[in-house]
Amino acid sequence: MFQNIRILPEFFFEHNCSTIFVPMSTTNSIRIGTRGSKLALWQARFTQKQLADIGIDSELVIIKTKGDQIQHLSFDKIEGKGFFTKEIEDALLRGDVDLAVHSMKDLPTTSPEGLCISAVSYRANPADWLVIRKEVAAKGQVLQLPEGAVTGTSSARRKAQMLGFRPDLQIQDIRGNVPTRLKKLQSGDFDAIVLAGAGLERLELDLSDFEVVRLNPKEFIPAPAQGVLAFQTQVDDRATRRILKQIHHSDVSVCTNVERRVLQLFDGGCHLPLGVYCYRDEMQHYHVWAAMADRWDGPVKRVRRSSSTTFELAEQVHQALKDA
Repeated sequence: MFQNIRILPEFFFEHNCSTIFVPMSTTNSIRIGTRGSKLALWQARFTQKQLADIGIDSELVIIKTKGDQIQHLSFDKIEGKGFFTKEIEDALLRGDVDLAVHSMKDLPTTSPEGLCISAVSYRANPADWLVIRKEVAAKGQVLQLPEGAVTGTSSARRKAQMLGFRPDLQIQDIRGNVPTRLKKLQSGDFDAIVLAGAGLERLELDLSDFEVVRLNPKEFIPAPAQGVLAFQTQVDDRATRRILKQIHHSDVSVCTNVERRVLQLFDGGCHLPLGVYCYRDEMQHYHVWAAMADRWDGPVKRVRRSSSTTFELAEQVHQALKDA
C-alpha cells in the first residue's frame, strides 16, 4: 500500500484552473496530497497507516509547492502565505486529491473557501532543537554556543528568539529539507542549526555526531501547532470527513485552536516572529506561553496566561502581547 505514489504532472502546479468540487474517488481509495520531502512522506505514510488501521486504503500524490521550488530565499523573503501548502490546497479544490496532509504549523489560519481542517493528529514533541557541531560546542555557555557562533535558520521566529538569548550570534539563512540541512552543518557551513524536534524524531536520524540542545518549549516558544499534522478536505466531502473523525485527536485540537487563533489575530504567517504554545495540565487547566518580536532582529516580548477554559484565552494572549 505504501508504494502507491503518484506525482502530478508539472502543469498541474501552474495551470490556472477554475475551482470545482468533486466527491471522493469511487475507487474506495483515498488520494492523499503531500509534498515530496522525506519528512512530508513520513507524515503522509503515517496517515496511510492510520487509515489502514480502520480499513481504509489510500494512495499518495506528490505535489511540489512554492516553498519547495524556491530554495535561495528565506521564508520572510517569499511573498504571500502558505508557500508550503497552496499548491496542495489547489489540487484538493480541483478534486485531484481527496485529502491533504500538512504540517499544521505551515498551514495558514484561514482555509480557502470550500476547504476545511477535518481532523488533526497526535502531537509529537513540540520543541525546537539546537543541533551543534561537537567540535565547537561550548559547555557552560548559554545554549552551549561559542561567542559569535554561526547559526542557521530561515524562521523569523527562531531568529528573534535565538538573538534574544544570545545577541552575539551570527544568524544565517538555511534552506533545504532536514537531511540537507544536517549535511550543511556537518560540512562546516554552520556552527549550529535550529530544527523542530518532531521532524528529527519522526525521521529517526542519527545525531550522534552532533551536540543536541533540546530547547524547553515554555522558554524557546515553538510555532503555533508545531508537532501536529492537519488533515484538510473539501467541506462538501462528507464521506472523507466522517472517516477522518475516527483518527481525530480532539484534545490536541483544543490547544492548537488557541495557538492558531493568536496567530490569526495578528494576521500572521511564517513571516511573523511569533511563537505560541498551549498546554493542558492534568487538572484540565490551560497554560499559554507566547513570544513575539516586531521583526526578526527586534526585541522579543514574552507573556504567559493560564485559565480553566479556552474561552477568549487567545484574545487575552493577543492583547497582552500588544501591551507588552
